[in-house]
Amino acid sequence: MLYLRRGWMDTPHSEEEVRNLRELSPGFPAKGETPEQYAEGMISIKGVRDKLARVGRVLESALADGQDTNHAELVQISAWDDETPLDADEVYIPFLKEVELSAGTGRTAIEESSRAKLRFGKHSLKRHNVDPANAVCVPIKGNSMEPILKNGATVGVDRGNRTITDGDLYAINHSGQLRVKQLYRTPSGIRIRSFNREEFPDEEYTWDQIESQDLVIIGRVFWWAMFA
Repeated sequence: MLYLRRGWMDTPHSEEEVRNLRELSPGFPAKGETPEQYAEGMISIKGVRDKLARVGRVLESALADGQDTNHAELVQISAWDDETPLDADEVYIPFLKEVELSAGTGRTAIEESSRAKLRFGKHSLKRHNVDPANAVCVPIKGNSMEPILKNGATVGVDRGNRTITDGDLYAINHSGQLRVKQLYRTPSGIRIRSFNREEFPDEEYTWDQIESQDLVIIGRVFWWAMFA
């Protein structure tokens, strides 16, 4: 049993784990590094594992799109962290957050966070017809969207696409409350639906109610991710 002294303090890892990383990626270890350095804790493998998780999500997305991954070429995997500069094909996407308008009233407004952000590939955004300037991230709070979106999940939202396609996910600004829901058109307005319908029944709003309650569609969800 091996211990990685940097990155995961005193966390046990087997020799097989390091060997598996080497087999999974032609970019591991990086130039000038050896598997033994990782095994002995001289170099952290956390970034490599995070990168592999990203690759797994890409493969999962490809399978969902019906793409043939049997003959897909292995990609180069390189470790990175929050201090790593953006690649030429990457862009930062900001988070939206609720902020209290005035102390004690409970009223909130939605604005972009000046600190929280995620990296996205420009090519991936373009492939999904998302302009990086229109993309934002939204955190999921509560259990209304379980089991699909758990508390703490993150969704990517395209503010350039606010046309309702029945059943798709959208981020909405409901009188300053940031919500992510399924939307449906109705003859008199819209229907808002949660995945957890047992605890959160459908909400229906007429066009007059939509206007009076300041209910605005921020954009359509094009991506999401969460921890198990």
